[in-house]
Amino acid sequence: MKNYVQAGNVITATAPAGGVTSGGGVQFDALFGVAATDADEGDDFEMACAGVFDLPKAAVSVTYGAKIYWDDDAKVVTTDDGGTSQDNLNIGTALAAASGGTATARVRLRI
Repeated sequence: MKNYVQAGNVITATAPAGGVTSGGGVQFDALFGVAATDADEGDDFEMACAGVFDLPKAAVSVTYGAKIYWDDDAKVVTTDDGGTSQDNLNIGTALAAASGGTATARVRLRI
């Protein structure tokens, strides 16, 4: 194919205000990924847009197969879509149950 660019599982992005931390979630409008490296604001970094990750979680219970959303203000995953305004981005599906007191949730990112 003449127009093929890449698989898109990992892409290069420019770190937003405040920079990014390796393993941290990063949202650009409707695009979500996990930073592969630390990067200062304005620097390029690699961001995984596919795969399974343990991500920091809000104090909510998660069931296996639940829709998972990213709360970009708190920088955590949640089962809450943010209400009628749908403020939280649907980023994937839970691959393990987690109690409200558990710090992380195992998430398969949406492709």
